[in-house]
Amino acid sequence: MRVVVNAAMSADGKLASRRREQVTISGREDFDRVDELRASVDAVMVGVGTVLADDPSLTVKDTNRVEAREERGASSHPVRVVADSHARTPPDAAVLGDEAETFVLVSEAEPAEHVNTLRAAGAEVVVAGESQVNLPAALAELEARGIDSVLVEGGGEVIFSLFEAGEVDELLTFVGPKIIGGRDAPTLADGEGFADPADFVELALENVERYDDGVLLEYDVKV
Repeated sequence: MRVVVNAAMSADGKLASRRREQVTISGREDFDRVDELRASVDAVMVGVGTVLADDPSLTVKDTNRVEAREERGASSHPVRVVADSHARTPPDAAVLGDEAETFVLVSEAEPAEHVNTLRAAGAEVVVAGESQVNLPAALAELEARGIDSVLVEGGGEVIFSLFEAGEVDELLTFVGPKIIGGRDAPTLADGEGFADPADFVELALENVERYDDGVLLEYDVKV
């Protein structure tokens, strides 16, 4: 499985404000790039924090791209995946709409009634990990179901967890012309962070391209 992380961050590395409110960082050109990227993959993944903060649908917006997917025998939209250890995804979340199939990854610790609520709302629930989602195990389960490429769109907690687990192949980050500031504002890779420099993830810069008034950095993860 190929895992690509895509994110838009401010010039000081923030994904949102300190209140974790959504901030428009990129513009029309980058939005179109992301839509094209979504249309090219089997699944789009976010953490539950992104669902709670932004309520995204994670669907392809351009109808021509939807038609192109259908013409090549794929579903109209990529599968949606939510990493949600404690089953906090609201039953009425946009990501559970009927435009596409949705997998919610939960831990074994979650009560059956929480899981059943998600299933009743239309989610396919994947249980992996004792108290937190075991991402490698969950991704292996998705791959076994025919998902070969995943686009991860945030937030910082799930992105860091994927880097920590060694599951990321490529990082695409748009750096926009804003300073957001705040020690509590979310960054590209939140979570506990690496304590030992030997664990730092090394990247290889593959391309730099201007979009709108910002810049897109394309990295491969060094093995």
